[in-house]
Amino acid sequence: MKKKTMKHTKPKTTGVRGVNVKTAHRVNAPSSWSMSIYVYWFIILFFIAATFFILGRSQIATESHRGTEISEEVLMRANDYYNQGKNEILAGDLEAAIVDLTSAITADKNMVDAYILRGEAHMQAGDYRAALDDFNAALGLDAQNSVAYYDRSLLNTRLEDFDSAMTDINNALATYAANPNEILQLRDLYAKRGQLNLWQKNWEGAIADYTNSLARPEGIVSPSVYAERAEAYTAMGNYADAVNDYTSAIRVISEQIQGATTIEQKEDLSMRAMNYFEKSAALNLSLGNAASAKSDLESAYQIAISLNDSDTVAKYQKLLEELQ
Repeated sequence: MKKKTMKHTKPKTTGVRGVNVKTAHRVNAPSSWSMSIYVYWFIILFFIAATFFILGRSQIATESHRGTEISEEVLMRANDYYNQGKNEILAGDLEAAIVDLTSAITADKNMVDAYILRGEAHMQAGDYRAALDDFNAALGLDAQNSVAYYDRSLLNTRLEDFDSAMTDINNALATYAANPNEILQLRDLYAKRGQLNLWQKNWEGAIADYTNSLARPEGIVSPSVYAERAEAYTAMGNYADAVNDYTSAIRVISEQIQGATTIEQKEDLSMRAMNYFEKSAALNLSLGNAASAKSDLESAYQIAISLNDSDTVAKYQKLLEELQ
């Protein structure tokens, strides 16, 4: 019996949906041409990204430069507002000054002088809380600012917080000694501390400060410094030196009257001189100098007549009669 010869047919290798696997491998395998395409697109994308990066850096640099210009412009605007506010304070327009100085601070929050000047405007306007906030803000930015300490001392004096006022004036003197400026003068700083010592009944301290103030060559001598030192001398029983100081205060006033430009200024100075003559007369009486006391009262009497102050004229007439 003849055996049947079986033909061994090589089975077809199929994948999904009858796709020839070998053929599929051949199709999916990247050729050298397709690889070059990938490299080409990679290079293109790289250069595009690099271009955007460079353009972005350039834009940032431009914006940064533009921001610097804006800052300079804002700074100039802040200075303009500051100068305008200063002029408005001098003109007595406190409300407008506060508005402009606030604009200066808004433009430059580190502008110490604007805080100080606005504080002065608030203080003149009677808004002591706002003034204190401004002086505190100025010292928060510059703890060595003698002007801010001096102004806060004036404010604390108005608030009758004499201990804080004394601390501030001491700080003003210390910082001024380290960093002098053209706004303050030692004459005024010592006079202010002398006044605080006088009010706190530190007579010796007051006399020392007033003496230091008068010894300074710069600035204008105030008759009040002589008169207030006279009060300290009087409190200590040193009547002779007190009389000499009242005489000096009257001499300064007579010089100031010559330069006064308004009737109000002349009247104010005349009233002060009249008051000093009266105090000097009382001290001379205590010293037994009746003739000097009479001379002082006569001078006060003549000033009262020139001021048309009838009540004071009558008072001095009675005192002069008692001295006859």
